[in-house]
Amino acid sequence: MIQVYPAGERFHFDREWLRGSHSFSFGEYQDPNNMSFGPLRVFNDDTIAPSYGFGAHPHSDMEIVSIILQGQLRHEDNIGNVAVSSFGGIQRMSAGTGVIHTEHNASKENDCNLLQLWFEPEVRGLTPSYMTSSFNPASLNGKLVPVVSRQGGENQATIHQDLTIYLSRLEKGEQIEFVQQPNRRMYVFVINGALRLGDGQVLSARDAARIEQESRLELTAEQPVFWMLIDLP
Repeated sequence: MIQVYPAGERFHFDREWLRGSHSFSFGEYQDPNNMSFGPLRVFNDDTIAPSYGFGAHPHSDMEIVSIILQGQLRHEDNIGNVAVSSFGGIQRMSAGTGVIHTEHNASKENDCNLLQLWFEPEVRGLTPSYMTSSFNPASLNGKLVPVVSRQGGENQATIHQDLTIYLSRLEKGEQIEFVQQPNRRMYVFVINGALRLGDGQVLSARDAARIEQESRLELTAEQPVFWMLIDLP
C-alpha cells in the first residue's frame, strides 16, 4: 500500500523568522488521524532566518535527527555539547531522561534549511546523548547511502531505534530497487526533483509517500532527484 502526501497538502506556516511545514501533528497543527508513521513521530521542514532560532527548551524520550540542507545550524545543550553543522552534516540527539537545548541559525546573512525528524526510541529512560556525523554529497550519486542507523558505521549517526535513513541522488532515468524484510514500512521524501514509484505515482519536490505491505520497491528518477528513504519497523 502506497499513500502519497503532496507537499501542497502539508500544514504550512510562516512566522517571519521561521517558516516551513509539518508532516505530522506538531505544535499548533493537531490532527488525531495524523500523529505518526510507525516510530516516526515528527517530520518538519524548517527554514530559519539569519541569527534566529529556538531558545532553550526541554525534550525527553525522543530520538531527534536534524539533516541540514542549506546554511548552518548551531546546537548547544545542558550536557556540554556545542556544534555547528552545514550541508552534509547530521545532528542526532537522544533526549532520554531529559535534555535542554537550543538551536539557532549560525549565519547572520543566510537562511538555514533543515529537515528535523523525531522518532520514538526502542527503550525509554536512556541516558541523554548527542552526536554529529557527516557524509560526502558526491557519495550519494546513483545509490542509496545510509546516513543514520541503529548499528552506525562510517559517516553514519547511530540511533536508538530499528531504522535506517538513506539519502540518494539519481540522474533522469536512473533506477534503484529497495528490498526490505516483510512487515516493515518505508517513508519516501523528495527533497528536490521528481521520483516515480513502482506503482507509477510520481513524487515532486517535498512530496512524501508512506508505504506499507511492500517489501520490494522500484524507484526511478523522472528528472534529477535528491531524495530520502527511511526503512522503519
